[in-house]
Amino acid sequence: MKFGVVPTLEAIGGTLAHSVSISEGRLAKGKVLSADDVQKLQEAGHSSIMIARLGVEDMPENEAAACIGSKLATANIEAKTASTGRVNLHSNQAGLLLVNAKRIHSINALHPSITVATLPEFTVCQSGSMVATVKIIPFAAPRQAVEKAEALSAKDALTLLAFQPMQVGLIQTTLPQTKDSVLEKTVEVTRKRVTGFGGSIDVAASCNHDADTLAQTLHSMLGLDLLIVFGASAVCDDEDVIPAAIRLIGGKVTQVGMPVDPGNLLVLGRKGKTTIVGAPGCARSPKENGFDWVLARLFAGLKVRSRDIIGMGVGGLLMEIPTRPSPRSATETGGQADD
Repeated sequence: MKFGVVPTLEAIGGTLAHSVSISEGRLAKGKVLSADDVQKLQEAGHSSIMIARLGVEDMPENEAAACIGSKLATANIEAKTASTGRVNLHSNQAGLLLVNAKRIHSINALHPSITVATLPEFTVCQSGSMVATVKIIPFAAPRQAVEKAEALSAKDALTLLAFQPMQVGLIQTTLPQTKDSVLEKTVEVTRKRVTGFGGSIDVAASCNHDADTLAQTLHSMLGLDLLIVFGASAVCDDEDVIPAAIRLIGGKVTQVGMPVDPGNLLVLGRKGKTTIVGAPGCARSPKENGFDWVLARLFAGLKVRSRDIIGMGVGGLLMEIPTRPSPRSATETGGQADD
């Protein structure tokens, strides 16, 4: 592709490098000039004009963007119509975005004219969310580079895992000082979270805050897809009430604690087909916290392992929430937050 200023009469078939005013308005940047366009430019007093001429190995921007965008599209991600060298990709249902970063990096390294930008991996998307965009800079891209980008794009560079309905049980442990209003608010907030992912709370219960009683309550709900437990007191260690109760029913405790703040004091376990999550105290608030990240993966059908939670630390510093009993500044002097 070559740029240059040419006499207007010689510009037919060239791509306009900049928007230009004419008597009827403007000719837009990127327009392929026709004989009629050239006549209008002359009538407007333009004796010369800057254009780009595509070579035989160049692919026009819209065609190039459409080729790459169509390969990035999947069953749950659709590519929109190309315009001005851009194709936007949108989710067609709610789900969790997975990004093959290695493939996206490889596409972006092919040629400066080819760019693909995506949302971060594990972004929760609603139906209609824009998840990625392909942009050709500007006017054309080498055909060979486009073909390589197509090959890379066709191998699961982007995936949207649709959220699946899950049956959920909610358990709250109580101490003598536990307020009914706190229990009621927690049910309301958790129900909204769960329904937002397409699930439902099928059973909600409360019990005393001790391992034996909680184990009995957990056992009564086994068979549901997910059990969420809010403890009346924050988890202190691996032998605390919630992990101890999981072990009492023969379950496995996968993780105690997570490097996401707020959300540090999360417990993850499993018994048979039932996943058990000990929710951090901050999850009584609707504000985003580490519990949301775990729920999103579970509803998307992903297994959440200890190494997955450990990997959440990068990017895991979230905004402060007003319901924290002890803000971060206090923890620096020895305070403890109910995370």
